Amino acid sequence: MKRPTGSETARSRTMVRGVPILVFLALWELAARFGPFSATQLFPPFSAVLEELVRLYKTGVLSEHLVRTLGRVLIGLCLGTTLGVVTGTVMGWHKATDRSLSPIVSLLYPIPALGWLPLMMLWIGINEMLPVAIITVGAFFPSCYNTAAGLRSVDGRLIDAARILGASEWRILFEVALPCAATHLFAGLRLSSGMAWRTVLAAEMVAIPTGIGALIMKAESLVRVESIMSCLLVLSVFCLVFEKFFDFLEKKWVGTWRERCA
Repeated sequence: MKRPTGSETARSRTMVRGVPILVFLALWELAARFGPFSATQLFPPFSAVLEELVRLYKTGVLSEHLVRTLGRVLIGLCLGTTLGVVTGTVMGWHKATDRSLSPIVSLLYPIPALGWLPLMMLWIGINEMLPVAIITVGAFFPSCYNTAAGLRSVDGRLIDAARILGASEWRILFEVALPCAATHLFAGLRLSSGMAWRTVLAAEMVAIPTGIGALIMKAESLVRVESIMSCLLVLSVFCLVFEKFFDFLEKKWVGTWRERCA
């Protein structure tokens, strides 16, 4: 029997992933047109949402607000993940630091990112730095926690072998420990990216007059449900793109290390 080629396998995987999405969109369309809300404007069909998405794009409204939101997410995510990875690395590599900082991280981690919003509004004010600060806080803890957990899980025999061969502590950290902990590290980055998009939406809805969250609030005041769904669709797509980007980086940069660290 002929074995499937790589391209055939990729196509079959794409079909398996795509069919549930198509079924979901078809059920959405049918439910909106023939369901109990079909006589109202509260649950528009998917086709109407797409039409509204195209309209918002052509008028430039969507692009204007999306650029603001994307800029805030990128700045806050870069700051939060950088601080989180550095702090998590220090915690996971130095046991004394870990014992000192772990209680603080464990105490603050359960607090939702939006729980900091009232304090940030008092400390920073209602300006462009507010959503960036909230995203930074929200992105810090997942990346910090997962990086530290990944370094703690590295096989000590690999580190001992590197020391016996004369490798310096810095070289062991960057060439042995961090690559072996990369799976945890990138899991933290994916969690942080999802947290960033959820956080920026809520922050813009509450306090900022620009961005996708603000556009959703304007649509809500006008009872434009299709506009709200269009914005949510854009946010979900960008969140998925960020997650796939980190998946790509993980496979490209650290795929060869998984066998060595197994």
